[in-house]
Amino acid sequence: MTVATPFDAQDVEIAWCPGCGNFGILQALKETLDELGYRPQDVVVVSGIGQAAKAPHYLRVNVFNGLHGRSIPVAFAIKTVRPELLVIAESGDGCMYGEGGNHLLHAIRRNPDITVLVHNNQVYGLTKGQASPTSGEGFRSKAQPWGNLSRPLNPLSLAISQGAGLVARAFAGDREGLKGILKEALSFRGFALVDILQPCVTFNPVNTYAWYRERVYYLGKDHNPEDQVAAFQKSLEWGDRIPLGVFYRNPQPTYEMKVEERAKRRRNLFEEEEFQRILQEEFAQLL
Repeated sequence: MTVATPFDAQDVEIAWCPGCGNFGILQALKETLDELGYRPQDVVVVSGIGQAAKAPHYLRVNVFNGLHGRSIPVAFAIKTVRPELLVIAESGDGCMYGEGGNHLLHAIRRNPDITVLVHNNQVYGLTKGQASPTSGEGFRSKAQPWGNLSRPLNPLSLAISQGAGLVARAFAGDREGLKGILKEALSFRGFALVDILQPCVTFNPVNTYAWYRERVYYLGKDHNPEDQVAAFQKSLEWGDRIPLGVFYRNPQPTYEMKVEERAKRRRNLFEEEEFQRILQEEFAQLL
């Protein structure tokens, strides 16, 4: 059932294949934003290039569509200068983990208050099906007819190991479960990564809706998301059983909070005692 929201874009033609997992993510995000009480003018969604990166075009929000792999730095910049806005970076696994992998790493350590949503279909959908950073080893495609030779990237393990603010995984085939995870991520103060398992019905015949439904389950109350070691161990689980939910929660000062605090006590550089000391030492060496 599709629920009407203030975030529904009018008179747009959606260029996704029928049955694509992107539809479920799009609807879940619209309903989540509405249920959390946001207004379209208070939300910015930044994307890169790819099928998933088209999602903001189908939302009634502020949108910045940038370069391949470059959505996170743009989202970071927007949040820094307009901290009152809800800023979301949304794109696919190729865009975020491939071309944008370096930006992901540095955003984690800076901890801006943004939410990163990754449509992870384990394939490059826009460019017709070659293996992506999360494709399984041996995955066959037109570009890899003898099978993918690279091991897949584990984005959850990567983010947890680097102490990200919030790390979660969801499934596009369970809209209510996805909405619950989105609410936690969007309400979290700091960097939040949500890896969303999204079937590609055209180019990925392996990781289908049925394949996921046989394997996914939600983390229980016995899982402590503030235990980094336990979260990391859980992130390694993949295959017959695939966990969903919030793996790791690590509250910490955001980049914006640090900027604000620094601005309160900022002086001109020449007034800083340390700077004056360095100048005196440099001048003494010239004498």
